[in-house]
Amino acid sequence: MTKPTKRAVNGVLLLDKPLNLSSNTALQKARRLYRAEKAGHTGVLDPLATGLLPVCFGEAAKFAQYLLDADKAYTATLQLGAASSTGDAEGEIIATARTDISREEFQTACTALTGNIRQVPPMFSALKHEGKPLYEYARQGIVIERKPRDITIYSIEITDFAAPKAVIDVRCSKGTYIRTLSEDIAKQMHTFAHLTALRRTETAGFHIGQTHTLEAIEALDEAGRDALLLPCDVLVRHLPKIELNDKAVEMLKFGQRPQFHENISAASPIRVYTKNGGFVGLVEYRQEIGRLQALRLMNTAKG
Repeated sequence: MTKPTKRAVNGVLLLDKPLNLSSNTALQKARRLYRAEKAGHTGVLDPLATGLLPVCFGEAAKFAQYLLDADKAYTATLQLGAASSTGDAEGEIIATARTDISREEFQTACTALTGNIRQVPPMFSALKHEGKPLYEYARQGIVIERKPRDITIYSIEITDFAAPKAVIDVRCSKGTYIRTLSEDIAKQMHTFAHLTALRRTETAGFHIGQTHTLEAIEALDEAGRDALLLPCDVLVRHLPKIELNDKAVEMLKFGQRPQFHENISAASPIRVYTKNGGFVGLVEYRQEIGRLQALRLMNTAKG
């Protein structure tokens, strides 16, 4: 059987990652559907987590890092009174405690963990230690010391509560582990908790309502699939923007630094467009010499 011919696809697909698939497996399925030469995702979701997973095809992958630093939102379902070996439903229950928790007590615990807090990443995570993910050590029963991280929990809203089950909507900064947050909420009430469901609903201004399932994508023809793709520059739309003439754009592409004397407060990065609206890439402004320097440029005129 002949392998499908790969093609140059550039753009961003907002995928609704299904349950029980790793982020990489979901990515590869989407890549095969698009026959894309190159693809990457922005921020891993566990197999038991679902929801918003931006997939970057082709040139969009150059700008994926700017989504990794973005704030995020999740809907999390907690099982109170039981600790899991993994912090979620994938693990074994290793301890139990009280479940006679009132909504008021739960609200107080959530409020205590809202704001700037420190969080120790879980052992069952993809963080690396000596080149190996922590979860590989955890599966061998080895515990590696982890340093606490500074994170921000912007809000925790209780959307459903009937102990021992609770559902919360969380808005948080990058680097937040919702499994750890649920355990820390439980600690405030002298009990345990683990996640039974997790859904990412927002990241970097993208919303779950904009996503597409693998089944829906598969049902379309190639033109229909391509129509779902967002342009590469949506990943950096929060950055300041300038337009340059053709000569300055050519200089950037050849590694040169064109002069730039317009008033601009931002040092870097800055989005660059041609006069007819084509996305060129990102530059930094070297104020001391009054010139622009390329950071990441598109290899195609199409944004």
